[in-house]
Amino acid sequence: MEMAAAGFCKAKAPFFSSTSSPNPKRNTSSPLLLLTNHFCKLGFPSLSLTRSLPFHPTPNITTAVKCAVSAEVDAVKTGQYTRREDIRNIAIVAHVDHGKTTLVDSMLKQAKVFRDNQVMQERIMDSNDLERERGITILSKNTSITYKDTKINIIDTPGHSDFGGEVERILNMVEGVLLVVDSVEGPMPQTRFVLKKALEFGLSVVVVVNKIDRPSARPEYVVNSTFELFIELNATDEQCDFQVVYASGIKGKAGLEPENLAEDLGPLFESVVRCIPGPRIVKDGALQMLATNIDYEEHKGRIAIGRLHSGSLRRGMEVKICTPDDSCRFARVSELFVYEKFFRVSADTVEAGDICAVCGIDDIQIGETIADRATGTPLPAIKVEEPTVKMAFSINTSPFVGREGKYVTSRNLRDRLYRELERNLAMKVEDGETADTFVVSGRGTLHITILIENMRREGFEFMVGPPKVINKKVNDKLLEPYEIATVEVPEEHMGAVVELLGKRRGLMIDMQGLGSEGTNLLRYKIPTRGLLGLRNAILTASRGTAVLNTVFENYEPWAGEMSTRDLGSLVAFEDGTTTSYAISSAQERGQMFLGPGVEVYKGQVIGIHQRSGDLAVNVCKKKAATNIRSNKEQTVVLDSPLDLSLDDCIEYIQEDELVEVTPLSIRMCKNPKLAGKRR
Repeated sequence: MEMAAAGFCKAKAPFFSSTSSPNPKRNTSSPLLLLTNHFCKLGFPSLSLTRSLPFHPTPNITTAVKCAVSAEVDAVKTGQYTRREDIRNIAIVAHVDHGKTTLVDSMLKQAKVFRDNQVMQERIMDSNDLERERGITILSKNTSITYKDTKINIIDTPGHSDFGGEVERILNMVEGVLLVVDSVEGPMPQTRFVLKKALEFGLSVVVVVNKIDRPSARPEYVVNSTFELFIELNATDEQCDFQVVYASGIKGKAGLEPENLAEDLGPLFESVVRCIPGPRIVKDGALQMLATNIDYEEHKGRIAIGRLHSGSLRRGMEVKICTPDDSCRFARVSELFVYEKFFRVSADTVEAGDICAVCGIDDIQIGETIADRATGTPLPAIKVEEPTVKMAFSINTSPFVGREGKYVTSRNLRDRLYRELERNLAMKVEDGETADTFVVSGRGTLHITILIENMRREGFEFMVGPPKVINKKVNDKLLEPYEIATVEVPEEHMGAVVELLGKRRGLMIDMQGLGSEGTNLLRYKIPTRGLLGLRNAILTASRGTAVLNTVFENYEPWAGEMSTRDLGSLVAFEDGTTTSYAISSAQERGQMFLGPGVEVYKGQVIGIHQRSGDLAVNVCKKKAATNIRSNKEQTVVLDSPLDLSLDDCIEYIQEDELVEVTPLSIRMCKNPKLAGKRR
């Protein structure tokens, strides 16, 4: 690090010399220059530099943005490969809630995708109902804009780590990424994950410091942290010399300096065109297109989405479908679409380098190649990281089975789960111990609960067991998954959060202040087991002020036993309808999940016991009728019941409990097969 710092200090002098650049308005927020200033202030000694980093000052946007990355890549014209200069394919990647989708909204509006009088809702790209309800992107979406005769295909990707599989396969379609980083938080766990994948693919990166209009914005720190992240991830010299654009996605402004934003996103568009190369193609080669995503429409059937790597594709063309295991079958393209603005537009022919949607191949799967009928060969298959969490799905066995759901049999459940695998590459489904049980593995609990929520909305009724981590055995050693957990917490609640993470075998690796808002950023390495049920516990400990983010790190030796829940459950004693009289007595034993007038069954979990171990309570008993009348009826005061969401229920249940999921209700109950087991 000292050697690198010395090199930066040496680079500083020529940059400020009058002959270094003809443009007097230099970009003083270049990542290398900011880091230069930082190290020189620390007084590092001047030593020789073993690994020289190229340094190119970025001129003002009024002159051309010239990037070392694009210059390097444009020079690559090996063999039969050429660059297509009229198209740019980019993915927008970032940590959750750093403003990707809002930035895409502004890009679409400024590119005149919509009519001036057209009323559009916020977060246009989040078209899924669940995405709008939760405020997160779950599925990647395609769109395109045109800037100065250049078509820019944009893919909006999820920011949550549980949907990392979506990001991994989407990177196959693009040549560059816009890495959006919050101007206060800086690089976060998912930022590291998506950047690592982008660098592995050899993609060009433009860093967008978003939300620059926040009062506590600290762009210099964010750019320095991002540069250090590039170095940590072994980026090449050219990749480290990335272009930085400062933006306010919600206001639709961007600039090359944090204090000097243009009135629109022109500097961002210019940086994309200049710094991200056009697709590398074999123009006259045999047809090759990798199916990277699958969509479905009722009248068109399955739609394969991907980038054309070589050749050209025509409507009505006879093609060969090649699988990774070299087995092939033949098909015909019935319809062909390209992305123009916010819509899919029918096309007769698509040339190599463009992203398109293909209809007519009803059995196509993600990872298969649409190739030339005569000479086609498959492209390398898409690989995604293995799942880390599994849950057991089974048919509903409660007394209320069939009241609300349309699909209740094991055959319905099996067909739906295996159908999910067609488009969800990061998920796995296996048959369980019994004929009516299936084990679903995913990248995290949120990854699986999104599937559960979609299924209940489709009319399915089933039971779900508690989440369990997927362990590995290597050389007779038991390994378990570890994750990097980042917690933003106000200073007054930091003690409680640190204690909670310590109990769950978390190891602190970093702690720092966050801006001027009195918030601390804690970074822990913690077993995935310790994260199960942690989100609610941290919210309780911090009075709802903490923010927890996690991303998978690696597999390490088993950390030992740990307890994730100290309290037992209150369990219904008999079938019936709850009454105010019974609940008033039961609430003295703990916190209730139900109010009066709700049907329950024996074994249903109806509350949290205030002590360890379960307690059976009768919440259906009625006040005895006698011939002695009091002058005044006793007033019953009931506490407000806890309203648990699906995610809360999944986090709450233990080994001997299940969640009953129906289209209208979510209940918890004791597992009848483990009835004798009590903590």
